[in-house]
Amino acid sequence: MKENKTQKNIIRLSKSVLSLEEKEAVNEVLTKEYLGMGNYVKEFEKQLSNLFNRDAVCVVNGTAALHLALQACGIKKGDEVLVQSITYLASYQAISAVGATPIPCDITLDSFTLDIEDIKKKLTSKTKAIMPVHYAGALGDYEKIYAFAKENKLRIIEDAAHAFGTKNKNRYVGSFGDVVCFSFDGIKNITSGEGGCVVSSDQEVINKIKDLRLLGVINDSEARYEGKRSWDFDVNEQGWRYHMSDLMASIGLSQIKKLEEFAKARQNLAKFYDNLLENNQYIKFLKKDYNSIVPHIYPIILSETIDRNNFQEFLLQKGIQTGIHYKPNHFLTFYKKHLTGKLRNTDLIHKRIVTLPLHPDLNYKDIETVVLSIKEYISKFI
Repeated sequence: MKENKTQKNIIRLSKSVLSLEEKEAVNEVLTKEYLGMGNYVKEFEKQLSNLFNRDAVCVVNGTAALHLALQACGIKKGDEVLVQSITYLASYQAISAVGATPIPCDITLDSFTLDIEDIKKKLTSKTKAIMPVHYAGALGDYEKIYAFAKENKLRIIEDAAHAFGTKNKNRYVGSFGDVVCFSFDGIKNITSGEGGCVVSSDQEVINKIKDLRLLGVINDSEARYEGKRSWDFDVNEQGWRYHMSDLMASIGLSQIKKLEEFAKARQNLAKFYDNLLENNQYIKFLKKDYNSIVPHIYPIILSETIDRNNFQEFLLQKGIQTGIHYKPNHFLTFYKKHLTGKLRNTDLIHKRIVTLPLHPDLNYKDIETVVLSIKEYISKFI
């Protein structure tokens, strides 16, 4: 696809939302000439822990957060993890990285989150964990999934990459649940450039992740926080170089102050999309409570009469970027062998999903332009 407008005029699908504050924070770290994991990471973890009222450990990205969480929970080769097929590849790669098998599961059509009835069918003696994906910031059948996990003695590692800032019963996602993983990738609800974190009340899991992120070196985190490192150390399992840097944490510290501002912007823009798209017979959207859910993306479902490629090309020629979240993982060569049975809802809608622009730098006029262009497409081609 070719864009016919300058980048300045493009309505971008997503973007980092930065100000002078983040640039000054990074420059402060550069001036100190210590770029590794140090006091800034410690402070960012402290602020995250205060937000969630329990321990948070920062890592290099959201995929690393999932990988370490699975390893710290004892998930290993021969184990199975139930996870929806419509999610970013990172969810599956984290599971296979510990040697376990991701079992593709179906979604509900109202939220595109894990279908409780399908995971019941996929349970085997090898099942050791469930990975609910909070698609577009929503929790779906959260309580039912936790009840099912408790009944079957399963760990839950939440992929909450889309849900930073979302609340359930007036509590932040991350302040409850078994093990919750976030991403601070450049386009997420807040960013640290790259980065992620794991949040849990399980102190054994938290302590293990602190070591595993530093190549498995035991108790090295405290030294790193002080700009030092351990020279006489021990390692008792496979670790990884997954720690966050002070450069990243400095951006995160600036961004976390803007959580409420960014969340409100995303919520209001999503509500505006809902209002403008209501009663459009060719477009459906996921109806959510945007007073509590902070949407990372805004997906729509096209009518079967709309050719998705032509639709996206038309919008791009109007200067509007769109996306597809996501191609199901059970279609990928590396993972399709793990599919058991059909995923009815996934198969029904995956070719009809299109993601519209959503980020705090958009305004209502931008949203109006997107929706007017959608209506123009419908009037011309349907």
